[in-house]
Amino acid sequence: MASGPLKLGLAQLLVFLSFLAAAALEVGGDATIRHGLRGGRPLWIVLGFLVLGSYGVVVNLIDLDFSRLLGVYVGVFALVSVGVGRFVFAERVATSTWIGLAVILLGSAIIQLGPRAG
Repeated sequence: MASGPLKLGLAQLLVFLSFLAAAALEVGGDATIRHGLRGGRPLWIVLGFLVLGSYGVVVNLIDLDFSRLLGVYVGVFALVSVGVGRFVFAERVATSTWIGLAVILLGSAIIQLGPRAG
């Protein structure tokens, strides 16, 4: 039987992995739609809509208050989207984008770690 802290750690890991999966679906859906729009491929656009819809299901399976859920998720999404731009699409990421990402991640951390309303 797992001890309390180990169980809590596993739960947090599963939430983080769910956030990553949702972000991958959202970024993937956006990229698929972009590919369809730029290449004149309507089926890619439809596929992108389906992928984006699945992101919404995955992110809403996480048991957090709605505002906290999306506030924290925005940080994960921003991290994944900048990472995909940099490492998948080989884009040069401006210093201002990295600074903005740090601000977003700080905001997400404040939302996640701050006290909960009554």
